[in-house]
Amino acid sequence: MKELNVILKSIKNKEVLPIYFFHGDESFFIDVAVKALEYNFLEEDEKAFNQTVTYGKDTTYQDILSLARQYPMMGDKQIIIVKEAQDLKLGDDESLALETYINNPVPSTVLVFAHKNKKLDSRKKVTKALEKANALFLSESIKDYNLPKWISDELQRLKIKTSPSIPTLLAEYLGNDLSRISNELSKLKMILKPEEILDGKLVETHIGISKEYNVFELQKALGNKNINTALKIAHYMGKNPKNNPFVMLMASLYSYFSNIILYHTVSHLPSQAIATQLGVSPYFIKDYAEAASRYPLKHATRVISILREFDMKGKGLGASNIEDAELIKELVYKIIHVDQIKTKI
Repeated sequence: MKELNVILKSIKNKEVLPIYFFHGDESFFIDVAVKALEYNFLEEDEKAFNQTVTYGKDTTYQDILSLARQYPMMGDKQIIIVKEAQDLKLGDDESLALETYINNPVPSTVLVFAHKNKKLDSRKKVTKALEKANALFLSESIKDYNLPKWISDELQRLKIKTSPSIPTLLAEYLGNDLSRISNELSKLKMILKPEEILDGKLVETHIGISKEYNVFELQKALGNKNINTALKIAHYMGKNPKNNPFVMLMASLYSYFSNIILYHTVSHLPSQAIATQLGVSPYFIKDYAEAASRYPLKHATRVISILREFDMKGKGLGASNIEDAELIKELVYKIIHVDQIKTKI
C-alpha cells in the first residue's frame, strides 16, 4: 500500500479521515493500518465508550451506517472498525446506503473498513464515490522479485544490520507471507545485540533456515558448477521435503536461470541498470556474471527445458516412483552437465 507511511504518520498526528476503506490482495498492509487506528487513535479511557470493533459476518452495512451517524459519548470522536468487511453483503441497496454516507459523512465519526483478499469492483458507483472522497486504499501483493527489497527496507526500519545476502535468503525461505516475515524480523530485533550483524549463522539459529542447505546456496553452487556442494545440498533438501517443497525449488531455479538468460541480453549495461532489469540487488551482479560465463546463452536456455522436464516429473508424470531426494540430485547433475546433454528446446 503506497500510502501506508502517510496513513501511519497522519494517525500518529491525530489527523484522520472520516472514512478509510482498505481493500486488496495483501492483508498485511491492511492489518498494519487498521491496528494503528485501533490502538493509537483514541486514548485508553475513550475506547470503552467511543470505539466499536465488529466483523463483517456479524453485521450489515445498514447497522454500521446507523451506528456511524450517532455522536460520540464523553469525547469528540468515535471510531468504528469493521474487520473482514469482505463478508458484508454489498447489493444495490447497501451500495446506495454506503454511497449516501460517503457523500455526507459524520465529522465526529471515523469509519474504517478492512476488506481483505479481494478488491472492490472498480465499475461500481460506490467504488467511484470512495475514490472521489479519497477514502479508498488499495493493498497490493508484493511481486516476488521485489520481496528482497521490501525485506531490506524492513531491516533498515528496524535498524538491523545484515550481510548483503540475508534479504534474499529470507525471501527464498519465508516466501511472500509478509506477516510471518514481519514477525520473524521483530523477533530478531529483540534477540540481536546492539551493533550485531545478522548473518546466515544467526538466521539458522533463530529462524531455522540453514545457510548451508537452502535454495540460495544451491543456486550459488549451480552457478559455480560445484557438483559436490550442489549434490550435497540437493540430498539434504530432498530428505527434508516439508521445509523444501519441490514446487518452490523449481520456481526458484526457474527464476534464477531466467535471470542468467536475461543477464546475457543486458550484460553491456552498467551494473545498476542490470540489477534493475534482473530485479536483484547490485550486490549479486557479480554472481550472475560468473554464472553467465559458465552457462552460455544456449546452455542457460537448455536448462530451462530441463527444469520444465523435471517440473512434470515432480507432478508424477513419468517419474511417479522417484523420491524427491533422487529427483533433485538428478536435476542438479543434468543442470551442471547441461553442455553434455542434448535437450529439445
